[in-house]
Amino acid sequence: MTLKVFDLQCELGHVFEGWFGSQDGFESQKERGLLSCPVCNSANVNKKLTAARINRGRSQETGLEQAAKLAGASAAASGEQVLAAPAMEQLAKLQAQVMQQVREIVRNTENVGTRFAEEALRMHHGETQERPIRGTATQEERAALAEEGVTVLPVPDYLDDDRMQ
Repeated sequence: MTLKVFDLQCELGHVFEGWFGSQDGFESQKERGLLSCPVCNSANVNKKLTAARINRGRSQETGLEQAAKLAGASAAASGEQVLAAPAMEQLAKLQAQVMQQVREIVRNTENVGTRFAEEALRMHHGETQERPIRGTATQEERAALAEEGVTVLPVPDYLDDDRMQ
C-alpha cells in the first residue's frame, strides 16, 4: 500500500506531516475531527500546498534531487550561498536514527494508560514524584491539562512499541 504524505498546518501556523491512504482518507479524517496538531492539539488543520514529484522520461531522480538541482541553479545564477543536501541514502539513515532515538525515549516512559491526565496533574501539583509517562487522554482532558500549564505531546501510534506488531 502506498501512502500520501501531506504537509499540514494548524490555525496557529504549526506545520507537520500527515500520512494518508488517499486524498479521500485525509478528507474523511478531517470531517470526522480525527486530525489535530501535534504541537497545540488544534483540530483546525488544513493541507498546505505541496510540490508534486514529476517523473520525466527515464530519469531516476527523486523530487528532492530535482528540487535541489533547480534551487542550486537558481542560487548560482544569483550568486547566493547554497547548501548541499545529503544523499538520499544518508538522509534515510539519518531518519532511521532519529526514529530509533524517539522510540527509545517512548520505551523509557511508564505507560499509565487512561490514567494519563490524572497522573500528569498529580506530578504537576507535586503529589507524586515526576517521571516520564505516556498514556491516553481525551481532547477535553488535554485541554484541561493545558489550562493547568501541563504540556503534553501526542505520540503517534507507530512510535509506541506496545502497539507495534
